[in-house]
Amino acid sequence: MKIKSNSLIVVADGEKAALFQNTSNSEINLKSLGGMELSYLDDKGPSTLPEEVSDKEIEEATFAKHIASDLYKRAHNGGFDQLVLIADPQTLGQIRPNLHHEVQQRLVGEIAKTLTNSPIEDIEKAIQSSEG
Repeated sequence: MKIKSNSLIVVADGEKAALFQNTSNSEINLKSLGGMELSYLDDKGPSTLPEEVSDKEIEEATFAKHIASDLYKRAHNGGFDQLVLIADPQTLGQIRPNLHHEVQQRLVGEIAKTLTNSPIEDIEKAIQSSEG
């Protein structure tokens, strides 16, 4: 995967997400765009889940649905051309089925790692490693 300038990078887990923009075509150089947290979801409703799940799992699935919805709004408004999702495997699996076709077309890479509490340099290295 070759990440272009103005690509959106989402680093998420079940409780928070950090958004970054790549600012270079020649290397990975991320700039923080802020984040999202589980706490501001309130009445957004859970994603599809198996019958026996904990409240925490419902909240995490709801947050994954919220991330997917936010990505659709950004894509629809021309906010990014390429998308890279970085999340733990469970969160990645919850986000993926909720992605709108318009977002799926921009998805150029996924990294199944928990990097939400990592410094920006570690996120850049993970992306560079996945580029091949």
